[in-house]
Amino acid sequence: MSIHAERDKQGFLVNLDDWNESIAEEIALEEGITLSFAHWEIIKILRAFYQEYAISPAMRILVKTIKQQLGIDKGNSIYLMSLFPGSPAKIVCKIAGLPKPTNCL
Repeated sequence: MSIHAERDKQGFLVNLDDWNESIAEEIALEEGITLSFAHWEIIKILRAFYQEYAISPAMRILVKTIKQQLGIDKGNSIYLMSLFPGSPAKIVCKIAGLPKPTNCL
């Protein structure tokens, strides 16, 4: 299986309209992640956030948004790190087919 969508050198989609769940699953596997219901919950919230605000949230805003929608048990950096190890905001944006958050390296 290979992604039939152009990506930049960091693996982010060049055209956000190319995103679909199959592409998300493949990008996640490249990151060493097998998507579960818990991952999809975060991805869907993030995509809705992007549609509303037209920005990819950095970690602090991501945590706050998840906390507002799913509660304190999931709206914290430890939980997000367990799902998306390393740089959760950057990785979940990549999997969700969104641009890299502006303050992520």
